[in-house]
Amino acid sequence: MSGVKTPPASYDDLRAVFVNCTLKPSPETSNTQGLMDRSIALMRSQGVTVDSVRFIDHDVATGVYPDMREHGWETDAWPDEIWPLIEAADVLVVGGPIWLGDNSSETRKLIERLYGMSGLFNDRGQYVYYGKVGGAILTGNEDGVKHCAMSLLYSLQHIGYTIPPGADAGWIGPIGPGPSYLDEGSGGPESDFTNRNTTFMTWNLLHTARRLKDAGGIPGYGNLRGMWNEGERFQYDANPEYR
Repeated sequence: MSGVKTPPASYDDLRAVFVNCTLKPSPETSNTQGLMDRSIALMRSQGVTVDSVRFIDHDVATGVYPDMREHGWETDAWPDEIWPLIEAADVLVVGGPIWLGDNSSETRKLIERLYGMSGLFNDRGQYVYYGKVGGAILTGNEDGVKHCAMSLLYSLQHIGYTIPPGADAGWIGPIGPGPSYLDEGSGGPESDFTNRNTTFMTWNLLHTARRLKDAGGIPGYGNLRGMWNEGERFQYDANPEYR
């Protein structure tokens, strides 16, 4: 099988940002960060420039506008501290804990702020997230990895991110109170299933970002909002003839 032993390309011109949506401010231990660090280390080993952000450490306002200071909030770290990293990145990985079987409040706040930027355009005239790749990492000690990833990955693709195969990874312990990922004896860091999925996710993110970057992003035909507003319909027939 060709390409199995060595990476098929170079990735050292790519940028990635990992946003950890833990509810724990620094310097508290974040189990989500522990798993994210595995993917981060693999990307950095390939020369990828990686930024890692703990979302709760930044005074990000709640809302769905690019700058909530224009909508009644006194402060908002989003436009100056978080958005520049996301805008510059080829890859976004959203990480977070599972509470009551669902994503954390910080995770939902991040998705809402990402959505608030989705009406912006890139230099091709497409929605701003076109040509970028998204993934998800979850940790918990009961259940909900697939449910949380489903919600995150749907949200990311809806606003324009490309989602590769196997774009999520996670770890959960046995049902009920128990050890978290980084706790001694949890088995989390040694889980072959989690380690395999984290590795596959990381490489699939890199492969997809490489292909998109080399291709100049997603082709512009058929998805340019400006041209649609001017009357171009890209061969769409609003009144098809049924036969």
